[in-house]
Amino acid sequence: MARSGPEFDIDINKKRNMSDTEIIKRLLHYVKPFIKPLVIAFFLVVMVVGLDLIGPLFVSEVLDSLGMEEVPVLKIIIIVIIYLLSLFLGAFIAYKQTIILQVTGQKIIYDIRQDVFNHIERLSISQYNKIPIGKLVTRATSDVDTLNMLYTDVIISLLRDILTILGVFVIMFIKSPRLAIYILALTPIIFIISFVFRKFSRKAYRRVRANVSIINAFLSEHLSGMKLIQIFNREDKKYKEFVDKNRKLNNSHFERVLAFSLYRPTMYLLYIVAIVIILWVGSNQVIEGIITYGILFAFTQYIQRFFQPIQNLAEQFDTLQSAFTSGERIFAILDEPPIIQDEPDAIELDRFKGKIEFKNVWFAYNEGEWVLRDVSFVVEPNETMALVGATGSGKTTIIALIVRNYDIQQGEILIDDINIKHIKLDSLRRNIGQMLQDVFLFSGTIESNIRLRDDTINDAEILEACKYVNADHFIQKLPLKYDEPVRERGNNFSSGQKQLLSFARTIVHKPSLMILDEATANIDTETEQLIQESLKKVMNIGTTIVVAHRLSTIQHADQIIVMRKGKIIEKGNHQELLKQKGHYYQLYRLQYDKSIAENMELANLKY
Repeated sequence: MARSGPEFDIDINKKRNMSDTEIIKRLLHYVKPFIKPLVIAFFLVVMVVGLDLIGPLFVSEVLDSLGMEEVPVLKIIIIVIIYLLSLFLGAFIAYKQTIILQVTGQKIIYDIRQDVFNHIERLSISQYNKIPIGKLVTRATSDVDTLNMLYTDVIISLLRDILTILGVFVIMFIKSPRLAIYILALTPIIFIISFVFRKFSRKAYRRVRANVSIINAFLSEHLSGMKLIQIFNREDKKYKEFVDKNRKLNNSHFERVLAFSLYRPTMYLLYIVAIVIILWVGSNQVIEGIITYGILFAFTQYIQRFFQPIQNLAEQFDTLQSAFTSGERIFAILDEPPIIQDEPDAIELDRFKGKIEFKNVWFAYNEGEWVLRDVSFVVEPNETMALVGATGSGKTTIIALIVRNYDIQQGEILIDDINIKHIKLDSLRRNIGQMLQDVFLFSGTIESNIRLRDDTINDAEILEACKYVNADHFIQKLPLKYDEPVRERGNNFSSGQKQLLSFARTIVHKPSLMILDEATANIDTETEQLIQESLKKVMNIGTTIVVAHRLSTIQHADQIIVMRKGKIIEKGNHQELLKQKGHYYQLYRLQYDKSIAENMELANLKY
């Protein structure tokens, strides 16, 4: 029942343009529980950087020693041994740091994905009607996965590269301030180029992630509706639509790659310029005796260590922009509050007595387009009330309002004389069992679909519920019985079998109030008799509201309400309404005559 309207608008792709500071702050929120391992990783990174930076100094010392008139062999051997030990120690520390980061990063990603899914579960039905499912899937999967590299690699890599750059500058200034100043002169150019790249890269990544969501939403919708596409022979048209969306995604990827491909060669060009400067100026200083050959060699090594982190920044910016864009989109959905929420003074109810009352209820999905108009009725505990009327008269809307899928604009809805807005949503929905026309079964087994992961329900209760609603008849004929696999959407079961499983699933959770929405529609004849018997049992459990398509199923209802264009036009039991010879009488005569014709036709076929 997809509805739209201004009050339900939600756009999780809206351009929030969060600042990097805001995104970083919110991403760091997930780091707080894991400060200890991250601090350990930080110290390990400092040790790895320190061991890496002293390497050129060892080589420089060896080169200068080889240039002496009397070569100190023992000194050289000791230096080489220490250098090799530092390499092995650095590799071991880097290994430990990687393990700590990977384990910690996966825990952080686990928490983020849990939060996203938990929030998505709390969104209101009206919001689901506005958001393509593929986009929600993207938020909980690929967008969260994109953050994985941020926590497991990028943060520490940025720290390592910053420490390396600072360490290189310090060592260069100590060894040769003049050469260090020449290199420092290139720094503003590097930062300007990096800033421009970051700006264009961020925009490109936003377009990439948006187009990925669009394609995911398109695929989710059209793969689910592939049967309809093939029936109406629309494959070519849908293929062209996909080609257009795929082309847009490809173009946005090209923009991102273009920005990256320009940045890295520019950095490499600056690296070559720095090497030329070092060799030119450094050679003159060697000739003048200001520095040694060893120091000049060390400078060429430090230039490489200076530009290597900057080169890495290109890749890190690439990943960082992707992570920030994904983070921005994840926080956009997390910041979208559910439309239907508990009132501050909402109470918890263990069970309902079962009295339901509508007081002058007005409701519209779209502002001004009233679906219900001044609807009032009372259902006493343990009564059965049926709703009858043409499509669009407001029957299904009434049951959607009882479980607060939507909130009314005017009037009151009471359960046990308590406004449902003052009852906690979990408590309200836990006490209401719904059996809908379109039964949804999850992938798993029959047992898991009835239990719905409620560990308080034991096997005996499941068996008892299935026998009560006649579902056990067909389950026992299956090879694995209650462990029989259920394929996606339960497409390996008939409509009648799925409806019986729906009855059992509802009964086993022991609701106080039963709602049946067209539960007898689209049922195969093989199980129709079982469905009818099950309905009689279900309607005797407690207060029951039935949205009726076949009037034969509601003849024994305590009261029948006839809806037309959002208003109640008739009210009474079956016999009372027939005596009025109004709208209900006409509906009954139409179905009665149709039933007679069908029976006569069936008899002629048998004859």
